[in-house]
Amino acid sequence: MARSRILAFVVWLLFFAVASACAQQTLPRIPPPPPGVTPGQQKTAPPIQVTTGFVHLVATVTDRRHNFITNLDQGDFKILEDGVPQQIKYFGRETDLPLRIALLLDTSNSIRQRLQFEQDAAIDFLNSVIRRGLDDRAFLMTFDNEPEVIQDYTGDLDLLTKAIRDQRAGGGTALNDAICMAADKLAKAPMPKGPGPEVRRVLVVISDGDDNLSDHALSDAIEAAIRAEASIYAISTNTEWLTTDTDSPRKFHIEAGDKVLEQFAEQSGGRVFYPYRVEDLAQSFMDIGAELRSQYFFAYAPTNSQMNGQYHKIEVDTNRKGLVVRTRKGYYAIAPTAATPVPASK
Repeated sequence: MARSRILAFVVWLLFFAVASACAQQTLPRIPPPPPGVTPGQQKTAPPIQVTTGFVHLVATVTDRRHNFITNLDQGDFKILEDGVPQQIKYFGRETDLPLRIALLLDTSNSIRQRLQFEQDAAIDFLNSVIRRGLDDRAFLMTFDNEPEVIQDYTGDLDLLTKAIRDQRAGGGTALNDAICMAADKLAKAPMPKGPGPEVRRVLVVISDGDDNLSDHALSDAIEAAIRAEASIYAISTNTEWLTTDTDSPRKFHIEAGDKVLEQFAEQSGGRVFYPYRVEDLAQSFMDIGAELRSQYFFAYAPTNSQMNGQYHKIEVDTNRKGLVVRTRKGYYAIAPTAATPVPASK
């Protein structure tokens, strides 16, 4: 009798252990904060690969004079998803994350006269943003009839500069295809070494915004950037309706291609620029570099947990008057999968 009771007790323990393990596998997991830091006070963003079931946001906050505001706390923000308030689970100030940059250069025939401008702008951007000796990396992609990776991920500015200078213009324009391809490559970017690596993903497009050859639609390209958690910064090469009689060039009529670039930037939380000369971009590039290191990280578990592929609109605001919050406008509710770490390239 005693042996029977012991056997029954052991079977019960095994059943309980298996049931508990199964329950844990179905719950979203987020890594615990460092010792001495409670949820909501974490100063560095948890790795994207393991925050299954959470929505991640990176936001920039500026005042009316476009100065970056970097001293806000979690209580200063509110997040709405489809109009419903969400509880912020993790919060941090992202001030020094390594960058992973996709640089997309339009080499189609439509920008032939502005190719040198594109090349100069691309080189100036990389020199302004990539920090020598640190783990910032970029790759160069061109697109005309189809997108092509010209230089893979590297932190070597000399390699990137040579690759940019070697390009020639000709052919059609497959902009949407290029953004889809670049976003996929950003999503699989090489990660920094060490525990809990994280990076900031940026997609820079230098183009007139026209597209006449892509297999993908504009909505496909925007969705790809959102899935990759990449912000798009667009530099327009279109000089139509551009006034240069002010301190900085200003568009007083937006062309169709410019509207495309604005959609990319607005939906992904980036910005669009309308320069005439490369010199017009100097301050803008400095601002982008500062912006990428003056941002906030949020993670929340959505109250609507259905993973049905639907798009959900996101609004992030602050209770401080006179401040503007810029972030991506939403996300697609697709069941997340565990990411496989990608070895860092040499």
